[in-house]
Amino acid sequence: MDVMPKWADVVLVPLFSLLLAAFLSALLILAIGESPSEALSLMVQGTLLRSAGWGYMLYYTTNFIFTGLAVSVAFHASLFNIGGEGQAMMGGLGVSLVCLFIPWPHWSLAIVGASVGAAVFGMIWAGLPAYLQAKRGSHIVITTIMFNFIAAGVLNFFLVGALKPKGSMDPATANFPASTHLPTFEDMAQLVGFEKMFRSAPANVSFFIALLACVAVWYLIWRSPLGYEIRALGKSGPAARYAGIGSVKVIMITMMISGALCGLMAINTTQGESERLILNFTEGAGFIGIAVALMGRSHPLGVLLAALLFGFLYQGGAELALWTKIPRELIIVIQALVILFTGALTMMVRAPLERLFLMAWRG
Repeated sequence: MDVMPKWADVVLVPLFSLLLAAFLSALLILAIGESPSEALSLMVQGTLLRSAGWGYMLYYTTNFIFTGLAVSVAFHASLFNIGGEGQAMMGGLGVSLVCLFIPWPHWSLAIVGASVGAAVFGMIWAGLPAYLQAKRGSHIVITTIMFNFIAAGVLNFFLVGALKPKGSMDPATANFPASTHLPTFEDMAQLVGFEKMFRSAPANVSFFIALLACVAVWYLIWRSPLGYEIRALGKSGPAARYAGIGSVKVIMITMMISGALCGLMAINTTQGESERLILNFTEGAGFIGIAVALMGRSHPLGVLLAALLFGFLYQGGAELALWTKIPRELIIVIQALVILFTGALTMMVRAPLERLFLMAWRG
């Protein structure tokens, strides 16, 4: 019998996991001769107490929301989508084709077209390994990892060939037309008279699309018939098939939704920030999405909060690398510790809490 309430599993377990990761991170910072309290203070000041810091944090958060939701949807069907990087790359290709070759009169229309292009390209790229899993029995982890490398090759092919402007030495497309450029948070702040807010920060309106995606995923998983089929297949494949739920259909649809969410990340990075398609624009967000989904317990609200945390770590890490002797790589180690305790070592934290709740219940 599970005596630990749901709220404790959702809130306390990640919280204590995060505190353990923070404690070990503090020891690492001490080991290299820096002050953990000063490092934390600098991260907070550079990220939360400056408008530009907020803007960068929300920019990273937007990426992590999309990829975290993508991994979460797949998790509910017991599918491990590690192909977020490749699916986001293909999403970027879809965004660039839509923005470069369709004459959009206004960004509000361009973002709709770019969203469709990003989602379709990401969906197709996730659908291929999904088909191999559903029909041929190929393991989804292996195929999605392999498709990441294929996607990188495909993107490189287009950026040094067909989509590279004549005379350019940069492996990137031409700049998108001005009518496709998305309003940044700085632009929106200026409209309401806050000219100094979010100055030079890349956060843009795609953040609100990410929030809408959280609501859509919540409705899909917990309020729709398809969501019930996804969760049923994830709990027990044989039981789901016995109940008449087609595993091939559910696997295909689940992975294609997951791929579409990863593809949508490219709206933020490609249409919103760089305003052209460049190499390595994903910056590892597809893999960070796995940690975000684990820490968020595959729930959209948890994903949002975990994405904010990793956005804070990304921007705070840049501040530490700029103003202290703490190397940028140490932030990657801190992120790895967060992933370790919120993912692989969850039961190490959960078991003592379960015993505490059991003692309280018996008493």
